Amino acid sequence: MATATTYGAREHARAQEGTTVPAMPRVPAPEGLTWSETVAGANYTHRALARGTELTLTDVTGDACAHLLLYVTDRPWERLNIADTVKVLWNAYPGAGHLLLSDQGRVLASVLESTAPADTMCGVSTLRRNTERYGDGAAQSDSLAGRELFKLAAAKHGLSPRDLPPSISFFQGVRVDPESGRLEFTGSAGPGASVTLRMEMPVTILIANAAHPIDPRPDYNCGLLEVAASSGKPTAPGDPLWEATPEGRRAFENTADHLTARGMR
Repeated sequence: MATATTYGAREHARAQEGTTVPAMPRVPAPEGLTWSETVAGANYTHRALARGTELTLTDVTGDACAHLLLYVTDRPWERLNIADTVKVLWNAYPGAGHLLLSDQGRVLASVLESTAPADTMCGVSTLRRNTERYGDGAAQSDSLAGRELFKLAAAKHGLSPRDLPPSISFFQGVRVDPESGRLEFTGSAGPGASVTLRMEMPVTILIANAAHPIDPRPDYNCGLLEVAASSGKPTAPGDPLWEATPEGRRAFENTADHLTARGMR
């Protein structure tokens, strides 16, 4: 066979140059972008992003579910804290104008625009749960669990499963029924829904594109996720987002104080 020898394998590999598939990174990124990628369902991506980067995620088919974790680059012990993100800002349903906070009361990212439902309550699916529901949830399966995807992405940055806190997800919504207190799956906003985040610190982002853990459909459903990032400027004093709430202003001030001490203003 053509790949039975090292020479044959080399020729086969080189013959693939220029071949594209629907889900893949674009290297180099198109002009004006610093990162461009389409992520398949049951797959993941990750990237270290500069402060000020604007990241837009788009649900291509209406079935994407982007689970996100954020870490301060080179200081991964400071990371997204869902409890503080909800508690400090008095909102369990993040949308435009919401801030994603670390446990140090600093802003990791802000939500600039969103037509996508967000979920701060359910986290990601697990290997055991996906195996029970779909027959498999391990790496290389078609129903790969979100936590298994995060493990793979985390390893690329020297992080272990112990470094995986609760995540936030976009594109598949969940609400709390005010009468019963039960979680209700509200589903997708449809194809083309998007969310744009601005990185307020240098962060490393992990994204697991995996079916939502309480999606009631019997089959594993997760569609293409479009990722596009561009350079920008972080939120500054006087910006409406900075001044929107007393809690948000204090979080931005905490962030600025920390960055100033590190010579990063």
